[in-house]
Amino acid sequence: MTIDTDKLHTHNMGFMPFPSRRSTVFSAKGMIATSQPLAAQAGLEILNQGGNAADAAVATAAAMNVCEPTATGIGGDAFCLYYDAATKKVHAVNGSGRAPAALTLQYLRERGIGEKIPLTDINSVTCPGTAAAWCTTLDKFGTKDLKEVLAPAIRMAKEGVPVHELNAEAWKIQEDHVKGASENWREMMMPDGNAPLPGQIMTHPELAATFESLATHGHDGFYKGRIARAIVDLVASKGGLLTLDDLSATTADVVEPIKYDFLSSDTDPGISLWECPPNGQGLTALVALGIVEAVKDVHGVDVLELELNGVQYLHVLIEALRLAFADTQYYVTDPEFEHVPVAQLLSKPYLRARAELINLSKATPVEHGNPTSSSDTIYLTTSDIHGNACSFIQSNYAGFGTGAIPKGCGFTLQNRGSNFTLREGHPNNIEGGKRPYHTIIPAMLTRGGELVAAYGVMGGFMQPQGHLQVLLNVLRGLSPQHSLDAPRFCISAGLPDPTKKEKEGSAGRVDSEIWFEEGIDADVVQALRDMGHQCEVARGFARKIAGRGQMVAAIRDPSGRNVWAGGSDMRGDGCAVGQI
Repeated sequence: MTIDTDKLHTHNMGFMPFPSRRSTVFSAKGMIATSQPLAAQAGLEILNQGGNAADAAVATAAAMNVCEPTATGIGGDAFCLYYDAATKKVHAVNGSGRAPAALTLQYLRERGIGEKIPLTDINSVTCPGTAAAWCTTLDKFGTKDLKEVLAPAIRMAKEGVPVHELNAEAWKIQEDHVKGASENWREMMMPDGNAPLPGQIMTHPELAATFESLATHGHDGFYKGRIARAIVDLVASKGGLLTLDDLSATTADVVEPIKYDFLSSDTDPGISLWECPPNGQGLTALVALGIVEAVKDVHGVDVLELELNGVQYLHVLIEALRLAFADTQYYVTDPEFEHVPVAQLLSKPYLRARAELINLSKATPVEHGNPTSSSDTIYLTTSDIHGNACSFIQSNYAGFGTGAIPKGCGFTLQNRGSNFTLREGHPNNIEGGKRPYHTIIPAMLTRGGELVAAYGVMGGFMQPQGHLQVLLNVLRGLSPQHSLDAPRFCISAGLPDPTKKEKEGSAGRVDSEIWFEEGIDADVVQALRDMGHQCEVARGFARKIAGRGQMVAAIRDPSGRNVWAGGSDMRGDGCAVGQI
């Protein structure tokens, strides 16, 4: 099949096929797409001041902490993919934090912790990597300094911003969780004693002070001094082992991204899906895409010729993703501690062997193979007049994370350490200084070195599932907005929920239920049940399990000028905005 990326700006069939009732946004200069409109304006402000896509991404990310602390903040982690138009090269930044150096499996066992660190346990706190990611992104790719880039977020935090509707709902759901985790919850998160209502203005003076410290002193302004001491004191008070030395050693690393070339041949470069390497789960999307491609060779089924969200289409994607998760949830870990067989997992023979396990008529049990032997999160994307683009994602992990708030700092600490697998001999077992399996993943698409799109779908274990589904929508010729609006499915609950008991959660389990958004035909869902899939239907606010995506695509108008096409998920409060 020859891939025609010009389809990205073809006219949609019929009137307003996307249920969001939004059309794709276009700009000949720059673009911001994220889940909060005011945060998008912060990025646009930096573009208008002459900043590039990296500068705008950090400005937007910081503003998201102000606008949507229910999902993200400087107490969490971040990853970045950056496309340099001058060199036509994709770069990656890993801003995920490490476990405390002194934390051991024995210590956790002595505390009565079993297979996973509970989401509400302070030992789930890893060193926050977001601030380091901002610093590294600007240092390596940006044109402005921290003071300039953080200025909009600092102003917003001091003056206050109204809370948007879906964010208010998330705040309400997590209200008791935050109150139970921190003594100082009132002054930071709920000044009148309750979660804010839609339209209620929330100020964040302590967060503004944290941002000002980072802007003035750089890396040390967060990882040393007052803020670091407040983090360590809070963790120690609850039985954690994080130290000042752990924080001061925190870095965000520039790493080599990984990719899979889909439908490539000697005459066609195909489309390349780019992801950050492990310890992130972007490898899951690549393996699943490779299995989908191998299904054509093994079973003679081309998913792009199947009916979108029809029975056979969904069955193949579900089985490919379950097989991919079975592998990556075993092998993905911190590569500084354990070898991750990326090349073997993405090899054609191995992907073909995995595709051979798929039964086209029924669901089958899966387990990880042996390749060596043959969510809450926010996502944003930015672009600039020079052709650069940034795919940026950051998260507290589960909503407000632990809900624990360091005194005088204005942010909550993440619970990313819950993703360690507490089992001797497992590649992802806990070790001091180790990064855990990580769910947040930005994505990029290129074709022959040219940028096609920067995109992502946030939401725990939903993210690689969203990457695959949205990519296939794009390849069918759907516009960026329509690609995001199309109903999606999610294997398991996607994102862990700290407001529920651990045993009730199924996030990340490859053998658990599959949620289908309303909009997928009921007869299709029943047919999948008959094939052995455990099917549920997500309606209303429950559709958040399908993630919230953003996309900025690169197209050309008939005169040859570059144009950015942006879409923003209807499942979030946000929008895409273009620069004039």
